[in-house]
Amino acid sequence: MTSGTATSSATGTAQHGWELTARVGYIVNAVLHVLIGVLAIRIAFGSGGKNADQSGALGTIAETPFGGVVLWISVVAFAALGLWQLAVAFRKQPSSQGSSTGDRLTAGLRAVIYLFLAFTAFTFATGGGKSSSKSTSDATGKLMEQPFGRTLVGIVGVAVIIGGVVYALKGLRKKFLEDLHGLPSGRAGTAVTWCGVIGYTLKGLALAIVGVLFVVAAVKHDPDKATGLDGALHTLRDQPAGVWLLTSVGVGFIAYGVYSFVRSRYGKL
Repeated sequence: MTSGTATSSATGTAQHGWELTARVGYIVNAVLHVLIGVLAIRIAFGSGGKNADQSGALGTIAETPFGGVVLWISVVAFAALGLWQLAVAFRKQPSSQGSSTGDRLTAGLRAVIYLFLAFTAFTFATGGGKSSSKSTSDATGKLMEQPFGRTLVGIVGVAVIIGGVVYALKGLRKKFLEDLHGLPSGRAGTAVTWCGVIGYTLKGLALAIVGVLFVVAAVKHDPDKATGLDGALHTLRDQPAGVWLLTSVGVGFIAYGVYSFVRSRYGKL
């Protein structure tokens, strides 16, 4: 075997290892969404004791017998997925494939989200996890203290609303299928498609409500109004027919989790 062949083989093995770890990240993400969905449904019926967001889901994992091991696996998997998306955002594509600015920005945003999840999982793995709702309120309060802080919080809110609308449209238009290189055959593939439609659409609704809360916090100069996903779901529950609305969103998060499990196998990286 020549040195060039050996180097190529080693590079291929390393890339395969990164890809495998990144796919584990999708599995962990799927578990988190299913847990968030379950917590949301429990809150809808008045039996939820944890935040219906990433902190609540990670806290639930931490309390299981092998929670510590799972959390550390989550740290590595989310970090790998985040770094992979970061590489996608900056790597050069062949001219025949092209690479739009929108695709690069999307990959960059995904990288930020997954790296943030890696950091959040790390705080729980090291015993320092806390409510993300409280963290969001505290961060919003500090931002409001800065020059033009309220304006910036409002801009963040509008951006999150837009992100939620984009998520919902991606579900309704089935654009998420472009992230996959295939689907399971038969009824399984149909079920995955419906999970994607329901999951993306209802998760988009939840994100839009999060954005609205940021805007309300900016308008009222009250950082406590910006309470993240958990606050958005509690706000939804307090509306007319809120129990059923929140239950539907909970089912949506579970559906998104099921889709993410399939994405770990069929997703493009």
